[in-house]
Amino acid sequence: MTTPDHHVSIRFGRLSDVSASQLLTHMNDPRIAEHLPLLTQPWTDEDVAAFLAAKQKRWREDGLGHWAIHESDRYVGWGGFEKEGEVWDFGLVLTPDAFGLGRRVFMKALDFARKDKRIKVISFLLAPSRTSLSALSRYGAVFVGEDAHAGQHFLRYELDPRP
Repeated sequence: MTTPDHHVSIRFGRLSDVSASQLLTHMNDPRIAEHLPLLTQPWTDEDVAAFLAAKQKRWREDGLGHWAIHESDRYVGWGGFEKEGEVWDFGLVLTPDAFGLGRRVFMKALDFARKDKRIKVISFLLAPSRTSLSALSRYGAVFVGEDAHAGQHFLRYELDPRP
């Protein structure tokens, strides 16, 4: 008997393959801003272009960055790993209709991190408005303190991706 692959329908792709209008709609949904303190105003076409350019730059400089995330062929968000000092920060921004996919996306990303020798520590910067943090603890993440970024406060957790 084989075990089902819980990641079979989650796929990581290039952010540049997602249409600007999809990203604009995604990032302008008010439910997204609830847990993104840095999202302080509606996005414009220029913001989408700057976002894509910044994400492509991280891929060029670090060889890793944020992906477009798909369930089958449906765009469900963006996220991935970006290098912050000596650790790799994991970020995930799902579309509201895909909020329930967070665990499956994270597990696929964690599988990736476990195979990538560059990723020795994963950090998570979470808005203080996040109240359900028990899942991070179940995976071994530990609270290491608060961080400030661009004038906003975040809760920092870190995880050694190796089992």
